[in-house]
Amino acid sequence: MISLQDCIGLCGLTQDEVDAIAEHEHVPDVVAAALASYLNRTPQGLEKVRDMIIDDIRMARADIEPARKAHLLHTLHHFLRAHPDVPMR
Repeated sequence: MISLQDCIGLCGLTQDEVDAIAEHEHVPDVVAAALASYLNRTPQGLEKVRDMIIDDIRMARADIEPARKAHLLHTLHHFLRAHPDVPMR
């Protein structure tokens, strides 16, 4: 049986990035991993992942969740370093 960690390992993104997708799309982690895998293979998919993370940061800021915001900022930083071809908007 394939585990959630296997799905995340195969999707091409990190656990934190998959968590951000799950939070943004309001879906379970395994669905977010499948979506991450799909987006990772489409022309503008990684830009959409970047936008999801940024949207999550904005929501955390609006909800006054400083720890969550800091974690998402770290996730965004790591994502942009791992994918230098994705422009910052």
